[in-house]
Amino acid sequence: MKAQALHGHLDALLLAVLEQGSLHGYAIIEALRARSDGQLDLPTGTIYPALRRLERAGHVASTWSTVNGRERRTYHLTDEGRRALAGERSGWREFSSTVGRFLGTDAPPTAPA
Repeated sequence: MKAQALHGHLDALLLAVLEQGSLHGYAIIEALRARSDGQLDLPTGTIYPALRRLERAGHVASTWSTVNGRERRTYHLTDEGRRALAGERSGWREFSSTVGRFLGTDAPPTAPA
C-alpha cells in the first residue's frame, strides 16, 4: 500500500501505534508493517516528517538516548495526543459508516439514470 493511499490517515495510524508505548522511529515503521500484515511498508521519508509534525502539534514528544553506541530518538504519545487519537477514532467511525452505506455489502443497488 502506498503512502498516497493513506492521505489524511497517517497521523492517526502513528498515534495508534504509539498508544502501545514508546518506540524509536524504525520500531514504529516495523509496528505499522506488522499490524498491517505487511500492507503498510512505509519509507522513513514518510514516517519521520509525520512524527516531526505530530511533535510540533504537541501530540507526540521525543527523547534522545544512546543504544549500543547509536543515538536514537524515542517517541511517545502525550495527553494531547491521546485526545487527538480519540477524535481520530470517532471521525473514522463516522467516515467508515457513511462510506459503508455506499460501498458495503448491505448497500442498496442504485437505480439506473
